[in-house]
Amino acid sequence: MKVTVVGAGAVGASCAEYIAIKDFASEVVILDIKEGFAEGKAMDLMQTASLNGFDTKIVGSTNDYSKTAGSDVAVITSGIPRKPGMTREELIGINAGIVKSVSQGLIKHSPNVTIIVVSNPMDTMTYLVHKTTGLPKNKIIGMGGALDSARFKYRLAEALGAPISDVDGMVIGGHSDKGMVPLTRLAARNSVKVSEFLSEERLEQVAADTKVGGATLTGLLGTSAWYAPGAAVSEMVKAIALDSKKIFPCSALLEGEYGLNGLSIGVPVVLGKDGIEKIVEIELDAAEKAKLTESAEGVKKTNGLLEL
Repeated sequence: MKVTVVGAGAVGASCAEYIAIKDFASEVVILDIKEGFAEGKAMDLMQTASLNGFDTKIVGSTNDYSKTAGSDVAVITSGIPRKPGMTREELIGINAGIVKSVSQGLIKHSPNVTIIVVSNPMDTMTYLVHKTTGLPKNKIIGMGGALDSARFKYRLAEALGAPISDVDGMVIGGHSDKGMVPLTRLAARNSVKVSEFLSEERLEQVAADTKVGGATLTGLLGTSAWYAPGAAVSEMVKAIALDSKKIFPCSALLEGEYGLNGLSIGVPVVLGKDGIEKIVEIELDAAEKAKLTESAEGVKKTNGLLEL
């Protein structure tokens, strides 16, 4: 499998590194507009191959999309990252133009590519790719929910004092501080609902901490996080590469599912060789439905800022 990562910054480089280390791809191409930057990141990563025990070939290129030809999966991380105090939505003006140009460049050389969108505001950028590329809807996936769910499980394990391998949980809805819907009611520790261990008040705090997970890190780091986003992308790409049929919450284009239409938003999906192979509709209670509907309205409002 050939994978392209567009954007050689911290997030893109982490994506490439984790994909290479997991050793399921034959080649990873890193593309960036900054002269020599992607080539340098690729060379640095290749010099870890003998140390980390992978055989994936990593190639860097300065804005030459012909090097991406024949890609099975492409990851779009390019765009400006968040700074402290910024919302993801504030990035829309610059990042929309970048994502549109990048996706068109990718499809020109890899018409059957599956695209994973990381650039923010992620749900709106995913919707933009749907509206401007003509790719089948199963071939366009937004990363957000996979990352948000990882952050949710981190906070649950912290609250439980449990190993994170014991914890399962999911975040649906928009990839924004106000739009996320952590499903605390369904979260479990080794098949036992976490509500058996944690008070309602503590679970509400877990949900609140999850929703500002990105903003918390941006405040600490001075820019967007990169390790967890890179790891989330690598697991999604791996599920596609190995046709593993794993369920991830991802931004998918909805056409009636969950009572929503005409937007991309985070819901559980089955990922396999064809990208999104199924949207999984889980039974939500009234409060969860209301939160998801409110989240969808926020995403639609941001979508309305696009110049299509």
